[in-house]
This record gives sequence, C-alpha cells and structure tokens, in this order.
Amino acid sequence: MESKTVTNDLLHETILILDFGSQYTQLIARRIRELNVFSEIQPFNYNLNLIRDRNIKGIILSGGPSSVYEKDAPRIGKEILDLGIPILGICYGLQLISYLSGGKIAPAEHKEYGLANLAIIKDSKLFKNISVTTNVWMSHGDKVTKLPVGFKTIAQTINSPYAAILHEQLDIYGIQFHPEVVHTVEGKKLLSNFLFEICKCSGKWSPQSFIEESIKSIRQRVGDRHVLCAMSGGVDSSVVAVLFSKAIGKQLHCVFIDTGLLRKNEADDVEQIFRKNFAIDLTCINSSKLFYSKLAGIQDPEEKRKIIGNEFIRVFETEAKKLGNFSFLAQGTLYPDVIESVSFKGPSATIKSHHNVGGLPEHFDFELIEPLRELFKDEVRNVGRELGIPEKIIGRHPFPGPGLAVRILGSVSKERVDILQKADAIFIEELHLNNIYDEIWQAFAVLLPVQSVGVMGDQRTYENVIALRAVTSTDGMTADWYKMSYDILGKISNRIINEVSGVNRVVYDISSKPPATIEWE
Repeated sequence: MESKTVTNDLLHETILILDFGSQYTQLIARRIRELNVFSEIQPFNYNLNLIRDRNIKGIILSGGPSSVYEKDAPRIGKEILDLGIPILGICYGLQLISYLSGGKIAPAEHKEYGLANLAIIKDSKLFKNISVTTNVWMSHGDKVTKLPVGFKTIAQTINSPYAAILHEQLDIYGIQFHPEVVHTVEGKKLLSNFLFEICKCSGKWSPQSFIEESIKSIRQRVGDRHVLCAMSGGVDSSVVAVLFSKAIGKQLHCVFIDTGLLRKNEADDVEQIFRKNFAIDLTCINSSKLFYSKLAGIQDPEEKRKIIGNEFIRVFETEAKKLGNFSFLAQGTLYPDVIESVSFKGPSATIKSHHNVGGLPEHFDFELIEPLRELFKDEVRNVGRELGIPEKIIGRHPFPGPGLAVRILGSVSKERVDILQKADAIFIEELHLNNIYDEIWQAFAVLLPVQSVGVMGDQRTYENVIALRAVTSTDGMTADWYKMSYDILGKISNRIINEVSGVNRVVYDISSKPPATIEWE
C-alpha cells in the first residue's frame, strides 16, 4: 500500500512542534493555526536532516512529564540549537535547552502548579506589547538552578528565577509556563510574537489558501488518471469529495457503501443530498449482509475495525473494476486520527487505531490520497464552508468510520443495529427539537453488552441498556461531557424506553476526555 499526503506549497512554511509527552502539545498546534500559521507535531526524536530539508520557520519544544536529568528522559542532540532556526522551549523544553547548553536543572523546593504572577524584567521580542506583570499557568516540579553561558533571564516568578530566558546572540527562547492554555492571559500574544516577530512567518495559512494549494497539488499528482472516493455523507468525506471534484471534475467517482452500520435512514439521505446538490458521479452499494456476516461473533473493537477496513477496501476494489480504471483512493483522514494512532512518545501505547489510519490492509490496488490529513475537525468544517457545502452537512456531528460497530459493545448483528439506530435517532431528534444540537460537538447512543431487570406493565423484563454520550470540544483532542438539562434527558429516556423495543434502561455518560475517549470503543 502506498500512502501519501497531498502537501501544499503554503504548508511548507511550518512551525515544527517536537513532542516530549505534554498533555498540551495538540493545544500548541491549535493556537498556532488560529494565528494563520501552519503547525505540525512530530516526535521528539524527529530526524534533524528532515528539518534541514524543509522550510521550517521555527521549532517549539513541548513540555513533558519527565525530568531532563533522568537516564531515560527524552532528549535530542545539541545540534538542534545550531540549525539557525528560532526555537521556543516550553516548560520541559526550557529545561532541555538549558541542559543541552550546559545549565543545571534540579527538583524545585516549591513546585508550581496553577496560576503564577510573571514579572518581565528585560525587554525582548518575545514579550513585545505584553504587560510587565501578567498571569501565567505553571505546571512543573523541576527548575533551572544555573543558567547556561550565553543566556540571560527576561522574566521571573516568585518560585522560578528563570521563568523565561533567551540566548543573547541566537533566537533561542525558553519559558517555564504554558502560553497555549487559556489561563495564561497573554499567551496567544506571546505565541504571536514568536511567530511574527521572531520567526517572520507570513500568516497566510487559511481555509482558502488550503483549498487553492490542495487543488493545485491534487491536479499535479493525479494528472489524467482517475480517483475513487469513499462517500459517507459525513463532514470529512463530503469535503474530500467536493475538493477533488473542483480539482479534477469527471476524473472523480464517488462510491457510497451502505455497510448496514450507518445511522437510521442515512443511506437514503446521503444519496438524495448529493445527487441533488453536487455534480458528482455517485454509485450507491448496499453491502450490509456482507458486513454483518464478517462481524458475526466478533467482540474485540480492534478486530472489528480491521475487518471493516479490509472489507471496505475489498468492496471498493470490486466496484472499481466495474466502473473503470482507478489509480487513487481519496480518504478523509484527519490530524487527530493520525495523532491518536501514532505513538509520539516512543514506548507509549497506541490508544486505538482509526478506521482511516490503522484499519487498512497491507496491500491494496490504489494509491492513497489524504488531503485533510493535516487538519483538525473544525478546520475541515471551515474548508467545507469555503467550498460552499451546505451547513446541514458541514454542521453534522462526527461519525466514526466503522460506524455503529464501535457503538455496539460486543458482537454486532442486524437486530442490535436496529435497536441502536432507533435509540440514536430519537436522541438526535430531541437535540434538534430542543435547539441544543449545535452546542454539542458529538452526541450518540451506545448499546451496552449487558441486560438489566425492569418492569413494563405488570411484567418483569430483562432487556438492553442504552448509554447516551454528548460532549463539548473544539477539535476532539480533549472533550467535556455536556451538561444537559434533566428535563431533556428525562424526555429522551422516556421516548427511547417506550418507542424502542428491547430497551428498558437509559444511562448518561458524564466522563471527560481524558481520561475517557469520546467513543466507547
């Protein structure tokens, strides 16, 4: 299998974030992109030769849970400081810069977690137009005890005498606090100073520039060949389809596969919407019996994903032979899919594989093109709006590639899918009726692999349990459970129990991410 990313000329102006295990790394990337500069996360041991070969405007060293002086701490070579590229070290990143330059780091007598008052003691480009005293967010147990030669202090807190430092000749900066979190009042201004005052970024990365450069890159790579696109009706595949349609027109053919694992009436809705609104060649295939047979008795979620991924590709290959000669498969993989499916911290475990990343077979007959691979979900929505895709599609909640198979815990069958489809449809309908759908990042029902005792009429029942999940989020990397009113929850529960045969209990999931994930499997 050949998998390549469509890269854009503007994306070559990049801020590279090296990840040392911070819980805030993805937030750093988001903040930079909000300032119209492209950012990219790579593991801390990213090949320095690749940095030299790219238009990297600046490097950010993230925070992390390790102590830099420990034997197995994640470290990089001192040569990164000699690249001539501006560097900003955040928390662990500051300590690493100091360590590599000959400074001393030790456990702090007074650890700092939470708000601290930062006092700026020397002028610098990093603190341009920032208040002389400002609140910042600290999260560290170590501190620099001896500044390396060539560096000077530019800001302090009561417990951190070297809360911000810079090299006197080089554009190398370190800060002990986290500018990416909202608690650091002027954090975004600090990041803006790093991007524009120090790294001299152009700030031209935007949905429109992404579209223009993606279309150019797609045309260049595809040439006169043909592309097959998996159409699901969700946000990601819709944006991919319209993007490719604008780039190559009739060289694109979309195939919608009804796996039997979609939301209620979704297959009919997708076909109607896209035939009516877009001049895209579309073939619809009902393969639900095939997927049900392959999933019969399978309970492990990773095995479900891989079965669905394999069968999905097999169906595509079969359809491609009927439709003509296709060289490429277009897919809507997003950046969070990539981040969650790849361990950036060496020995750490992968959380889960995504259908768009880890569920594909080793070999198949297409080259893979993933034009959205570098985007977060809200960025994809903005690209879709720029492309003129109706809000009914762009505003839809995320839906997993494996569909309801990963919202049915345990084995999958048509009967269990029917139960979940009905319960989920009631849930979503009530969110719309109560005008709260758009307040929620993602909402769905889950069918649990347990049955509970209940009483319906005068009879004892032993039926299924439905869990409801609704979360708020910006990009899906972190999420909080939605504080839904008891009245609305009560109505939803009452409707599901009364209208869905086989359900006698409804529960509401109040877990945040982390520690939980948004999906249950």
